[in-house]
Amino acid sequence: MEHILVIDNDTSATELERDYLEINSYKVTIEKSGVSGFQRALQDDINLVITELNLDDLNGFELCRELRSRRDIPIIIVSSKSSEVDKVRGLGVGADDYVTKPFAPNELIARVKANLNQYNRLVKKRSQKNDCIVLDQVRIDRTARRVTVCGEEITFTTKEFDLLVFLASHPNRVFSKEELFREVWGMHSIGDVATVTVHIKKIRQKLEKYAGAASLIETVWGAGYRFQMSGTLKVQNF
Repeated sequence: MEHILVIDNDTSATELERDYLEINSYKVTIEKSGVSGFQRALQDDINLVITELNLDDLNGFELCRELRSRRDIPIIIVSSKSSEVDKVRGLGVGADDYVTKPFAPNELIARVKANLNQYNRLVKKRSQKNDCIVLDQVRIDRTARRVTVCGEEITFTTKEFDLLVFLASHPNRVFSKEELFREVWGMHSIGDVATVTVHIKKIRQKLEKYAGAASLIETVWGAGYRFQMSGTLKVQNF
């Protein structure tokens, strides 16, 4: 259950907000003081903050600014201040949304849901880690389709990258040209195995500046190719 903190000394407004939020399955905490509300908002169990700007002991704009600098959660201002200047200022100091009083309860609930949904999508996106293969000083990022060796990025064509990823995903395993063509190009290699040799050559050429790179893709005579690591890679100066 998501936890909403309401900071407001207007009892009629907070009770209305509580009723509608709880009907929509939100847990609600109400703080009438700006200072105590700010301290409560810093706790990890709070998922969204609704705050008034007209607070007795703390400037509402300052509360938003300080809270935004401490926590990355949705902040909705619900205030009797209705001028465009106040709205622009409120959004400028860190609020995600601005609702003026008197408000329609269903509109407020819709805004709460929209802000939480957007926030949860962003959190999920941030938490997704890229799918990477890391062997010694070689880093192959399958999600971003980027390759770095010794911290330097190398550009590969689509099929060069796909071929490198496939081999690196199966280190020390030998694949014939026919198998590689079938796995990477997705078709039977009738008369087309030469394209594998060409792509292997291009990959090796792009890795030439790194001492030890020749051993990344090893030719196994009469059998095919395998990806292996031996020793430590270093940048060579030509």
